[in-house]
Amino acid sequence: MYAIIRTGGKQYKVSPGDVVRVERLPGEPGAGVEFNHVFAVRKKELVVGAPLVENAKVTATILANDRARKVRVLKYKRKKQYRRTIGHRQNYSEVRINEIVTA
Repeated sequence: MYAIIRTGGKQYKVSPGDVVRVERLPGEPGAGVEFNHVFAVRKKELVVGAPLVENAKVTATILANDRARKVRVLKYKRKKQYRRTIGHRQNYSEVRINEIVTA
């Protein structure tokens, strides 16, 4: 059994029990969250929405809110002695998928 959901502008294929890193969600660790943007669900047969599956949702629990490793961005112009280094750390939430509910 799996579902394809959208959160944070990205799509994820999830199954019950999976631990997934998604874009930062509001809420503290231990809080429950529901994903209502479900594009497809497969239990015994595949149900594809147009664009969403009616009355389907995925419930999950937030395990942690954290930041990813630093990504360094370098701006450089040759022959001009111009160099700039910028760092970025993306916020993310780690969630455990509890169940996939369809009506």
